[in-house]
Amino acid sequence: MGDPAGIGPEVIAKAWAARDAAGLQPFFAVGDARAIERVWQGPIARITDLRDVASAFGSALPVLTVDDAGEIVPGRPDADGARCALHSLELAAGLARSAAASALVTGPVSKAQLYDIGFTHPGQTEFVAERFGVAKDNAVMMLAGPSLRVVPITTHVPLAQVASLLTIDLIVAKGRATARGLRRNFGVETPRLAFAGFNPHAGESGALGREEIDVIEPAIALLREEGIDATGPFAADTMFHERARAQYDAAICCYHDQALIPLKALHFDEGVNITLGLPVVRTSPDHGTAFALAGTDRAEPGAMIAAIAMAAEASAHRAACPQL
Repeated sequence: MGDPAGIGPEVIAKAWAARDAAGLQPFFAVGDARAIERVWQGPIARITDLRDVASAFGSALPVLTVDDAGEIVPGRPDADGARCALHSLELAAGLARSAAASALVTGPVSKAQLYDIGFTHPGQTEFVAERFGVAKDNAVMMLAGPSLRVVPITTHVPLAQVASLLTIDLIVAKGRATARGLRRNFGVETPRLAFAGFNPHAGESGALGREEIDVIEPAIALLREEGIDATGPFAADTMFHERARAQYDAAICCYHDQALIPLKALHFDEGVNITLGLPVVRTSPDHGTAFALAGTDRAEPGAMIAAIAMAAEASAHRAACPQL
C-alpha cells in the first residue's frame, strides 16, 4: 500500500473499482485497511488467508491488514505510517518470495519518513533486491510506458557523483539485466538497447568530456561481443522523439533524470517502475506519495492500474517461458 498517508490507498481502491473495465486479474492490498476507509467508501474484505482473495475480489477489495499505522490522517505523514509502510513491504515481499503471490506491486513511500525510522536503502528497489538476494548492480530499475522503456544506470545519487560511478562493469551489468528482463517480462525475443551519452552531444568526440570514449563505448563493445544488440552512445537530446523510439526496445541512460524526464513527459499517468533481475515480478506506479492530494479524491489511478496490469502480464510471460 505504501505510505498510508499518501495516495497509495486511494489509487489502489480506484484500481479495484476499475477492475472490470481495465481487465485486471485478482489482487489484494497489504497495509492498514483503515487508510483505505479514510479515503474511499467502497467495500473492503479483510482477509487472513490468501485463498480467500479470488472469492472476495468480485465484490470487495481484499486487504491483508497490517494494523500498526497509528492515527491515520491523509496528507500528514509520520513515523507510525512509515513503519506501517515498511512492515507492509516486508510482508508483501515475503509472500512473493514464497510464491504465495505471483507478483509484487509496491505503492509510493516517503523516503524521508523511512530514513527517519532507520531505513538504509536508497529506495524500495534496492530493498526488494536485497530481500531476494540479488546484488544491487544486477537489479535494474526500468520505467515503462506504452511507447518508451528507460533504464537509469545510476539512480538515487547526487548528480555530482554520477561521473565517478559510471564504470564499464556497471554498464555491462545493467545492459545484460535489461536484455534478459525484456525477454522474460515483455516477450521481446531479440532486445535492442540504445545507450545515451553522458555529456552534451555525447561528448563531441571527447571535446565535451571523455566518459563516452573511456567508459560507455567499451561497455557497449563488450555487450555486442556477447550477442546483445547494443548501440550508441547517442546524444540524449535526440533519443526520445517518435522516430528515434521506434529504433530500440529500451533506452539506457546514465542518470535518474536523463531517463525519467522523457518517460514522465510522455506517460505521466501510465508510467510503471518494473525491477528487472529479480526472481519474481515487481512493479510500482511511477509517481510519489502526493501528500497534498491525499484525501481529496483527486488522485488518478492510471499508473497503479498500469502497474497491476504489467505485473500480471510479466508473470504470464515468465510462466510461459520459465527457462529464460
